[in-house]
Amino acid sequence: MTVADAIRAATQRLSATSDTARLDAEVLMAHALGCSRTDLLLRHMTGAAPEGFAALVERRLGHEPVAYIIGSAEFYGLDLAVTPAVLIPRGDTETLVEAAREAFAWRAAPRRILDLGTGSGALLLAALSLWPQAEGVAIERSPEALAVARANGARHAPAARFLPGDWTQPDWSADLGTFDLILSNPPYVEDEADLALSVRAHEPSAALFSGPEGLDDYRVLVPQLPGLLTDQGIAIVEIGWQQGQAVSAIARASGMTARIHRDLANRDRAVEMAKIGNIPLGKGPADH
Repeated sequence: MTVADAIRAATQRLSATSDTARLDAEVLMAHALGCSRTDLLLRHMTGAAPEGFAALVERRLGHEPVAYIIGSAEFYGLDLAVTPAVLIPRGDTETLVEAAREAFAWRAAPRRILDLGTGSGALLLAALSLWPQAEGVAIERSPEALAVARANGARHAPAARFLPGDWTQPDWSADLGTFDLILSNPPYVEDEADLALSVRAHEPSAALFSGPEGLDDYRVLVPQLPGLLTDQGIAIVEIGWQQGQAVSAIARASGMTARIHRDLANRDRAVEMAKIGNIPLGKGPADH
């Protein structure tokens, strides 16, 4: 069977469980061949299908995410290693990086950047790709996830520090100091949310779920942010698309202003925060 034939057959089988069946088949085939997807399409379609491809397709048929099968995912132009110990970086999360880029377009570049609950290291490494002279620090409570982040950091930003830490524990931030930019994608999914099987069965639940409303981690983390921010600093956290007003209210109750940012689908995706009275947020109107 040629590569093209195997991809067509896999696409037909995967269409029952994936909305991106053809793409999945091509990515898995490229991985099996040890080449890029572009090289696959340009140079390998008439060759013989590798024996290992069928096993990869079977894993995908079991709803295992493609990123875990191939061991990597792209985020903000960076190729990152991923394992089932970390959430798969998603395009929606790039909203936080773009919000930060916009915020610092009209002020001095951040000198210190903190990523809380770093997972794969995606947010910190993306920010450091914009501001490579900044000091980067990331906190992660899962030892397995921390190992993944450190491996990605060694590849993309060797000077960055990836530290164990848990914002639900006393004195977790005692020695961190203050930061010009804080980024975080905390757990925010409601405990009983109807998630795709590929997410609920395979991605780490501790990085997903945060109480009946998905707000438990915000209620713990957001009130601690003012103490971690410089006077001119900002914090940007990812939110579920229906959580903008609730998280903004938590921010205001914690002594901060709040502005909501939307993703490419025009849904609420991030809340930008700063200490009240210090700096205006963004270039547009603050959230009310």
